[in-house]
Amino acid sequence: MNENSLKEMKGQRVLVLGGLGFFGSNIVHKCVGLGAEVTVFDAMIEPYGFNLANLKGIEKKVGLLKQDMRNFGDLSKAVKEKDLIFNCAGQVSHVDSMKEPFLDIELNIVANLNLLEACRKFNGNAKIVYAGTRAQVGKAEYTPIDEKHPTNPVDVYGIDKLTAEKYLLLYSSAYGIKGVSIRSTNGFGPRHQMKHGLYGILNWFIRLALEGKTISVYGTGEQLRDYLYIDDIVNAMVSCGQSEKANGQIYNVSSGKGIKFIEMVKKIIEFSGKGKYELKPFPEERKMIETGDVVLSYKKINRELGWEPLTSFDDGLKKTIDFYKKHLKEYV
Repeated sequence: MNENSLKEMKGQRVLVLGGLGFFGSNIVHKCVGLGAEVTVFDAMIEPYGFNLANLKGIEKKVGLLKQDMRNFGDLSKAVKEKDLIFNCAGQVSHVDSMKEPFLDIELNIVANLNLLEACRKFNGNAKIVYAGTRAQVGKAEYTPIDEKHPTNPVDVYGIDKLTAEKYLLLYSSAYGIKGVSIRSTNGFGPRHQMKHGLYGILNWFIRLALEGKTISVYGTGEQLRDYLYIDDIVNAMVSCGQSEKANGQIYNVSSGKGIKFIEMVKKIIEFSGKGKYELKPFPEERKMIETGDVVLSYKKINRELGWEPLTSFDDGLKKTIDFYKKHLKEYV
């Protein structure tokens, strides 16, 4: 699948939950470009990664609601008459989920159940595309990980995201709510927050490199990770939103290629032209939720929808670094 295979969306009403965040804002830009009428719904909770700069260039083309998915009334009004809902909201820090599990339940389970109930009661025709995560799987029993792999998350975040996915599939089968879950690998690219390293380590490392600082690599850095450029993730999610075949399905979205963590760090330093790294022991809070090698298979979504990654890691990294060289002040 290439970008040209996506259908025009003129006249379609789209709601993007968490639309000021990384995944959400990039979906907003894509849908606006395809002609959709887009509403951004975002609670703007510090420090969860929202950034008004993420709407730069399209501010006047979208509606913006500063509202919280935990408020059922506001959410119920927002879903009315929408054709397509991209659910990219939530708490995404593995470490924070362990420190504040009840807050994670509120943001990643209760909020998502609110969405399903709001659609069931006020807009049963809406299609929901859920931004899931590889963290729902946990440690790999075999590689590459497919959609049939056992799910044994290693942290509260992974459990809560998995629970929300199961609710989505339940409402799909029980009530006919059209929904699809995208389990994405480690996404990177423009419009990702860079204020800290709790949400998306790769972009945080880019900031450290651009500022000439030292990147801490825990352990040996030999563990394999699977990284995917944001444009490919967005194309997968929009494609799922447009396809009836995707209803009720779970899809892995990945590059399908493992890269050693230390090699990722070295490439960031090389392409940034700055920075350095040092090896350090795992902090206890990181060690207890470390998953080891994780590489996902995207064969199912390729077979059923024709999606495949189009951007190599090197090309995506160069594009990302170029973006932040121009816009770093808006993200730090």
